[in-house]
Amino acid sequence: MEGWQRAFVLHGRPYSETSLMLDLFTEGQGRVRILAKGARGRRSNLKGCLQPFTPLLVRWSGRGEVKTLRNAEPVSLALPLSGLMLYSGLYVNELVSRVLEQEANYSSLFFDYLNCLQNLAGATGSPEYALRQFELALLHHLGYGVDFLHCAGSGEEVSDTMTYRYREEKGFIASLVIDNSSFTGKDLKALASRDFPDVATLRAAKRFTRIALKPYLGGKPLKSRELFRQFQVKKPVAPSDNSAS
Repeated sequence: MEGWQRAFVLHGRPYSETSLMLDLFTEGQGRVRILAKGARGRRSNLKGCLQPFTPLLVRWSGRGEVKTLRNAEPVSLALPLSGLMLYSGLYVNELVSRVLEQEANYSSLFFDYLNCLQNLAGATGSPEYALRQFELALLHHLGYGVDFLHCAGSGEEVSDTMTYRYREEKGFIASLVIDNSSFTGKDLKALASRDFPDVATLRAAKRFTRIALKPYLGGKPLKSRELFRQFQVKKPVAPSDNSAS
């Protein structure tokens, strides 16, 4: 590849004695797997920068599935994520790693990803708002199409106070049945705008994104959710639905 690209490390693991195998999310080519030769060596100047949440400029070469890193430079210091926000960032990274095809252009999603990390870094309370916005952006870029504003049965605009059940590949249909697949018209309008004015719409967004992302994730559980559960055991959070992912 010629030229530099903006990128973030999604995940890295040791490879051989001194190298790293990296999954990067890049602006121009989406998710790319790259071998960073000698990056763990004592004289390497890459030790500190090839970490998640550090904005990078990178160059690589190679035509196979695994590329070879040629250069990497940090654009700035790592985004300051800690505690709940750190686990939320790990969740976002795992989502991107799991659902994006390798070397597919997701340049618009790259900026949604960057915006999510920046929002997490600047958040003082719950990460939920930033996570739901990113999940909905991710579904959009994956080509997941659903009409939040019209009843799939009648074609009429949704009503704030009416209840609608979600049916996969069909949409939202007016129903008196209330269960985990049920949403009010107010919930659906919030999903359409990706703006959640209260706790109820935010919780509804979480229910919807879990339903919608499930087919992309398959049956394999997310490691970041398990890590977060362990974090909750060590440091319980308030019962205000501050749970990430």
